[in-house]
Amino acid sequence: MPGKFVCFEGLDGAGITTQATLVRNYLLANDRDAILTKEPTDGLVGGIIKACLRGEWKCSPLTLQMLYAADRSHHLQTEIEPALKQGNIVISDRYILSSYAYGNVDIQTQILEQLNNRFRKPNLTIIVDTQPRICLERIRKSRHHLELFEEEQKLNVIRKNYLALKNYFPNTHVVDGNRAPDAVFSDVKKIIDKSMRGEI
Repeated sequence: MPGKFVCFEGLDGAGITTQATLVRNYLLANDRDAILTKEPTDGLVGGIIKACLRGEWKCSPLTLQMLYAADRSHHLQTEIEPALKQGNIVISDRYILSSYAYGNVDIQTQILEQLNNRFRKPNLTIIVDTQPRICLERIRKSRHHLELFEEEQKLNVIRKNYLALKNYFPNTHVVDGNRAPDAVFSDVKKIIDKSMRGEI
């Protein structure tokens, strides 16, 4: 049987990595074949993107989004598609909606769609909606530097972009990320369980 492709989306500091990891562990504990992956990837192009986000080199917003699309294309070809064909549940920490929500700060939606509209659509998308102020507090506790988009004014715009995208892909759900991780996961787990039973 083909696998399922589950994507977590949200602001930096929203808790999406935590929730994606909890879902992977939950599925494995229930004898489901699940793998966890992320974007940008740890590959060559992903490394270039991360260096740009850290301010180690600069490029135009369009160049950055083209790099994201190249990284995504390789990610799908080498990791996501093979795993799905083997029947795995693939959980991705970020995917296309991140490009739209973040990229739309500087680039028209039409251009972003042209870069991404041929890529596979997720079976299930979970947006962890967390207030920018809380995200920044969490980021400052976890590391000593802020990255390219990590200022409250920009994050407010990006959060609005995410919420405007909640119906972009079928089967997209928004959960309140302002709470403790276990409380967020309680809601996420209900969505995952319904999806695994084929109810959504």
